[in-house]
Amino acid sequence: MSVEDKVVIITGGAQGVGRQIVRTFAAEKARIAIADIASFDNVLADIKHLDVDILPVECDVREPDRVRSMFEQVHSRFGRIDVLIDDAGIVTHFQWGIPRWPRIAEMQPEFFDKVIRTNLFGTFLCTKHVLPYMEQQRSGHIINFGQGNVGRRNREDSPGATAYHVSKVAIRSFTEGVAAEERGYNICVMSMGPGGEELNDARRGVATPAKRQRKQNPTCVRWKRS
Repeated sequence: MSVEDKVVIITGGAQGVGRQIVRTFAAEKARIAIADIASFDNVLADIKHLDVDILPVECDVREPDRVRSMFEQVHSRFGRIDVLIDDAGIVTHFQWGIPRWPRIAEMQPEFFDKVIRTNLFGTFLCTKHVLPYMEQQRSGHIINFGQGNVGRRNREDSPGATAYHVSKVAIRSFTEGVAAEERGYNICVMSMGPGGEELNDARRGVATPAKRQRKQNPTCVRWKRS
């Protein structure tokens, strides 16, 4: 499978997992658009030695007009959009020293709304606005991060992560629905993500939700080398 010259949009690509995704696609010579509200300095420094076409776009995925403008800029620059990776989100990662979020009983509505609007609504907006381009070209891949650590059985060790879990489960359900709607346009829509029981299942050869969805959705096909 080759992604050389494919046009890939990575939201949240300036840092964290998104930054690593950018590095991976850049090494494979994809044409990349990075959408984020954070500084692009570090991720651009990572790939400056590679001869790749990069378009950084400042974009808050919670704002409809900015999301629409971002896709217009990408399409204007590259002429097509092959892959959207919805990575932008607010994550817990308490093990990295980030203060724990409040329990639901103590959480302010504004904070819950911020998590849901970033993780779920941001995924919705980006998916909504990329689909017209992919439908027109009758091809495309949309990859949503709807797994996280929701597969872990024991939640007692992660109090404060409920809002995050809710957003990830919702993204999985959203992805399944969109995949069914877009199958006729030859657009593959899937959710995936590292961590928890999903990773352990994969190591044991057990079908994870992402694998099952690819099996059920015949439009999720590998690119052939030209």
